[in-house]
Amino acid sequence: MYWTLELASKLEDAPWPATKDELIDYAIRSGSPMEVIENLQDLEEDGEIYESIEDIWPDYPSKEDFFFNEDEY
Repeated sequence: MYWTLELASKLEDAPWPATKDELIDYAIRSGSPMEVIENLQDLEEDGEIYESIEDIWPDYPSKEDFFFNEDEY
């Protein structure tokens, strides 16, 4: 399983919190690339509820990661 910003961005509007099956269903209905669906299928089968993309990909960059001080420019 591998995630990129482009693949993870396909789940930004997913109905969080969601189960693995709900996320797969959302990815299929929204026309996400096959790589997104395959990554979701690789998640563990423990019935876990995922609160956000960070639960799936802990390294997902937040908006704060892109913050820069506009006063410096």
